[in-house]
Amino acid sequence: MRKFLIASVAAVCIAGSVSADGHGPAIAGVIQSQIDAFLADDFATAFTFASPGIRMMFGSSERFGSMVRDGYPMVWRPAEVTYLDLETEGGRPVQKVLITDQSGVPHVLKYYMIETENGWQINGVTVLEAGALGA
Repeated sequence: MRKFLIASVAAVCIAGSVSADGHGPAIAGVIQSQIDAFLADDFATAFTFASPGIRMMFGSSERFGSMVRDGYPMVWRPAEVTYLDLETEGGRPVQKVLITDQSGVPHVLKYYMIETENGWQINGVTVLEAGALGA
């Protein structure tokens, strides 16, 4: 069943959409840059990809890093990252990302993006329920 689920998600990825306005590559680039910083344990750099509201909420890259390590271990140490659909919610882009953790378990996350004077930034992340993998 798990292999079928992963294959289904991969099929969606291959046919995945990039937004009509062309922001998909830039948004995926920001998310990937933050993930790369997490992989290097460079929380100061990872923090720069967070929106001003997120940075204000956590106050420091150390607190932000602790939250990611504890609350989003699949993001801190992903085994595989695949970009799915870029959608719009409330007029803002939301990038779905399939992250397979080190144990081989797939997770679909929604990255809520905002455009600032510094370019695209991550304004929040939610992990979808397992049933949402086929969505």
